[in-house]
Amino acid sequence: MAARAVVAASGTFGRPHRPTLPGLEGFTGTVLHAAEYRSTAPFAGQRIVVVGAGNSAVQIAVELATVARVTLAGRHPVKFAPQQILGRDLHFWLRRTGLDTAPLGRLLSTPPAQPVIDDGRYRAALGVGMPDRCAMFTGIDGSKVTWAEGTVEEVDTILLATGYRPDQPYLTGLRALDDAGHPRHRDGLSPVHPGVAFVGLEWQRSLSSDSLRGVGRDAARFARRLSAHLTRR
Repeated sequence: MAARAVVAASGTFGRPHRPTLPGLEGFTGTVLHAAEYRSTAPFAGQRIVVVGAGNSAVQIAVELATVARVTLAGRHPVKFAPQQILGRDLHFWLRRTGLDTAPLGRLLSTPPAQPVIDDGRYRAALGVGMPDRCAMFTGIDGSKVTWAEGTVEEVDTILLATGYRPDQPYLTGLRALDDAGHPRHRDGLSPVHPGVAFVGLEWQRSLSSDSLRGVGRDAARFARRLSAHLTRR
């Protein structure tokens, strides 16, 4: 089947990202991604390391800390953003100030880390060590994890709350993706193929591009340009 236009609308969250961590491939305990996590039940009484510093990492680590001993490990400190400011939800202020729609995506070579949106419970939980917080471990040997200060301990489960990547293998070979499989685009339009467009990518055009409140706005922009492309002979 041939087509003059293709819109890749599978967004940013199609492929769980599993980073390369020292010794992880040889870990003899359980390794899972946040995408596979469902409840605390299978982890009661375990020693668990949650890798990450974003919303999913903190939320899962705090939940697991009610039934297990949990460490939140990451390369960067956890940054918090208040759920409410002056009695209004954070997203209200993002829209009101224009930060939600500002076309900053093309200026960012690497998307900035998102803060953990918190109503107070997550900062409080980390403050009392449930979970505790450590720098990333430096190595794994079997079921033993070595921490940056040299401490070695047995761990049952490593849970990777390390985000997602776009999953668009159907565009492989078209030069629409870079070597890492990330879409090449400008405001959602391919610079290589005028008939290829993307929607729902992180910072595709603005902060809200990968959210329900942003995808329609972005789609309307490139739909006009795709329409012009399709009317050409």
